[in-house]
Amino acid sequence: MSDHQQRVSPSAIAEGYATRDMAPHCYLGHGASGTSASMKPFVDGLRARGIDATAIDLPKRKAEEAVPAFHKVVPSSSDAVVGGHSYGGRVASLAAAEPDAPYAALVLFSFPLHAPGAPDRTAARTAHFPSIRCPTLFLSGEADPFARIELLREAVTRIGGPAELVTYPKLGHGVIPVLDDVLDRVAAFLSIIEPD
Repeated sequence: MSDHQQRVSPSAIAEGYATRDMAPHCYLGHGASGTSASMKPFVDGLRARGIDATAIDLPKRKAEEAVPAFHKVVPSSSDAVVGGHSYGGRVASLAAAEPDAPYAALVLFSFPLHAPGAPDRTAARTAHFPSIRCPTLFLSGEADPFARIELLREAVTRIGGPAELVTYPKLGHGVIPVLDDVLDRVAAFLSIIEPD
């Protein structure tokens, strides 16, 4: 399991949202080999915690080329939280780095810093990080072949806004084995974000 922080109960999170003027809506993209259907456990788990969520479909091409498709389905709104698993998170991060990006937060599950065995690609895949101004949460396995942990820890420090990294020892490229803890942490992270 992870370097546990205090767990927050789903009912407490839902009560926290009930006191806000505008609760965020999460838009989550899938990994390169998935579809919106593969994000169903994330969507269902967030909804159970009182957070509205929608899985989006993205075209299977370079992340930079998928950003226009992302904009067609995700509203340009300050109550939108964007993110996703692997490729989907990378697309969302590129959108969040745009100059007028309005998003409330960015949530990245197993962010792909590089292809397995190619850590030299990290700089290219994180060049946009300083332009990301919204609060960002990374959740990743420490044995992820797509993100050497020491490179990930360093990359997170380059995010332009506040950023947090939660890691899980021995976990590879995917967080489904620890999904309850992951979604508790996402919900707690979102509950402290102030709406504009």
